Amino acid sequence: MPRLWDVPVHDSTRVRDARVAAEGAAALAGLDERRTAAAALVATELATNLLKHAGGGQVLVDVVAPPVARAGSGHPSLVQITAIDHGPGMADVCAAQRDGFSTARSLGAGLGTCRRVADDFDLHSAAGRGTVALARIGPAAPRRDGPDPAPADHPGGPERPAPVRAGGVNVPFAGAAYSGDAWTWVRSGDRLTLMLADGLGHGPEAARASSAAVQTVRRAAHLGPAELLGKLDEALRATRGAAVALAQLDLRTGLLRFAGIGNIGARLREGDGWRALLSRPGIVGLHRPTTLTEHEAPWTADRLLILHSDGLPSRWTPPSGPVLPTADPAVTAAVTLRDTSSAAHPVRDDTTVAVLTPTPPDRP
Repeated sequence: MPRLWDVPVHDSTRVRDARVAAEGAAALAGLDERRTAAAALVATELATNLLKHAGGGQVLVDVVAPPVARAGSGHPSLVQITAIDHGPGMADVCAAQRDGFSTARSLGAGLGTCRRVADDFDLHSAAGRGTVALARIGPAAPRRDGPDPAPADHPGGPERPAPVRAGGVNVPFAGAAYSGDAWTWVRSGDRLTLMLADGLGHGPEAARASSAAVQTVRRAAHLGPAELLGKLDEALRATRGAAVALAQLDLRTGLLRFAGIGNIGARLREGDGWRALLSRPGIVGLHRPTTLTEHEAPWTADRLLILHSDGLPSRWTPPSGPVLPTADPAVTAAVTLRDTSSAAHPVRDDTTVAVLTPTPPDRP
């Protein structure tokens, strides 16, 4: 079961807790001493910024796969550090990421340092609603002592990156070490599958169910959504069961297929509007419906898919704004979480949001 850290930062003593969480995640990800120090630095800077500029917030630390899925089960593990607040927001997001910029009479090296040492860094801020800052830190790049690899279009060259990215945030209920929710993002040939599972209830047994779903999807990502749900039903019979939703994109046809069982929510943006993708009632591993329907939709450059567990309120408004279509998908997930919760209305269960977006043209 994957370990998670949800660190509330409301006074200076919790900055150390954020750093310790990053160091723990780095150990799970197998990072070396230098990259562990980078993760600790980023967590410290982001937590400190929460106190200086927003009056506090929360830092989420997780171990995740890269946002761009590649074929096969092998991929580096990245430490993902997300800082979320409901503060006043930033007047100039670009300026805030430059070294030397400060509104708190400090050195102004925080966000610029984070961007420099992280493998991925993104920031979203809205006036009066708060800020989300996200960084991923992975292993050091391997030394390249031999000849350059063959180009991507060469028969022996590396696989072309997919023109889509996925990311998510997972918040365990009441600050627990484990979440009953889990998500994964897998590629098999031209098929890319995003899955979100919500184990029945919460706690370690719910986490075992959702973790079993993750492992099954990674082994059987070549199957279509409906058939894969059948495999999941068999695999989860030894657990308490889970709600599961699967979204699969076929790169060859440009078709998105969706199927789900249970109360995982799904919203697909089509142009200026949003469409709900409905799952069938039931529990994977305990009570699977006899027939399953796959929803199909063309995937184009204006699409964006959000999957979420029932920790979000039943009625919520999808995020909007000119920046989010090109934002890191995990930032969009965190913004969704931020805008549907607050100190007065905290999440009421394990809560996970997973997002699928097109890769912006200027990204590799």
